[in-house]
Amino acid sequence: MTKNKVYIVPCSGIGKAYGSVARESAFVVTEHLRPGRTAILALSRLVPDDSDARSDIRQAKSITIDGCKLSCAAKVVSETGGTVAHALQVLDVYRANKELKPAGISELNEDGKKLAVVIAEEVAALVDSMEENQNA
Repeated sequence: MTKNKVYIVPCSGIGKAYGSVARESAFVVTEHLRPGRTAILALSRLVPDDSDARSDIRQAKSITIDGCKLSCAAKVVSETGGTVAHALQVLDVYRANKELKPAGISELNEDGKKLAVVIAEEVAALVDSMEENQNA
């Protein structure tokens, strides 16, 4: 991974709809909105001593997407020496988009998928802003 890419680190909230939204939004960003400019780094790679993942996260900026206020993704990235450029909360975005009530765990409902896209678009705008600031 190069220093120019931005890591998207989603929540691991397995079994929780908001965690599923966080992960889905990370895939939307990295696969559709900003491919090649972003990459997902699974939180589960940072918890054990995965030296490659920890080295990668220390060399690039990251955007974390947490499903709840525990902010596990943001905390783990910081604790492993990474730079959290922006930390998003699914619940905060949901509060601003109450019509998009996520449901489902292994398969999100349509509202959950739409909420993931809203978050992904916000993340994509943050990536653009980070790149503009880096080039200024």
